Amino acid sequence: MAPLGLIAGEGVFPLLVARGARAAGRKVVCAALAGNASPELEGEVDDFRWVGVLRLGQWIRMLRAAGCEQAIMVGRVRKSQMYSRWRYFQYVPDLRTLKIWFTRLRRDKRDHAVLLAVADELAKEGITLIDSTAYCADQLSTLGVMTRTQPTAAQWADIRFGYDICRTVSKLDIGQAIGVMDKDVIAVEAVEGTNVMIERAGRYCKVGGWTLIKVANTQQDMRMDVPSIGVTTIEKLAEARAGCLVLEPGKTILLEKEKVLELADRHKIAVVGYEVKPTEADHVGS
Repeated sequence: MAPLGLIAGEGVFPLLVARGARAAGRKVVCAALAGNASPELEGEVDDFRWVGVLRLGQWIRMLRAAGCEQAIMVGRVRKSQMYSRWRYFQYVPDLRTLKIWFTRLRRDKRDHAVLLAVADELAKEGITLIDSTAYCADQLSTLGVMTRTQPTAAQWADIRFGYDICRTVSKLDIGQAIGVMDKDVIAVEAVEGTNVMIERAGRYCKVGGWTLIKVANTQQDMRMDVPSIGVTTIEKLAEARAGCLVLEPGKTILLEKEKVLELADRHKIAVVGYEVKPTEADHVGS
């Protein structure tokens, strides 16, 4: 089998993919996005090289030279860095990236459009982007309460109230998470990311027991757009006195799932896989 290309951003997700793929008998070639990917990846793959975040041509040359016909793209790229004062020196695009930026992406530079453009450019060179959970599907969220800790009646009410609101926020490309307490939205995720939003919600909700609802993008593409929750997220929720975490079943990856759920139980945080049933869809938010 041809080597698997791994285009790696920040976090544990790329490590899980690398380990899963190698356990399945695949050689892994890693294009590690500079300033984002973990150096630890070098010891988990067969071939490792740092590449520029905006140097798509460089990614393609590396993966093609290694004989990759399939690739997985996972891990965060800290979007907030793109607005720093030094961004023009840190993120210098190559000609291939500039070309798609000023042609295909000229009128739509939202995340989903950018990721689709990247997938299409890889495909032109014979590299197919595949489901990012293909080698770690056991880490996906499941339907129902995943922890021993159960949501309170008030938290269930907040789940039913806030779930559709969160889906709407995602549909508008604002963010993919909100904080809810007593049927009030206390925080909405935007460019800062989920962890920073959690800190903000904790400042507003001193009493604690609030609920974080996190959903997938309404146009979710499992090749490149899978929300993730890790140990750090649970620690942030505990510090912010949250009491419940709600995820879409089958659409969110729990990074090191067993550790995440054990830590959530230790902090008495319920973790729930939730979806709106057809019979209640008309009543969500009421």
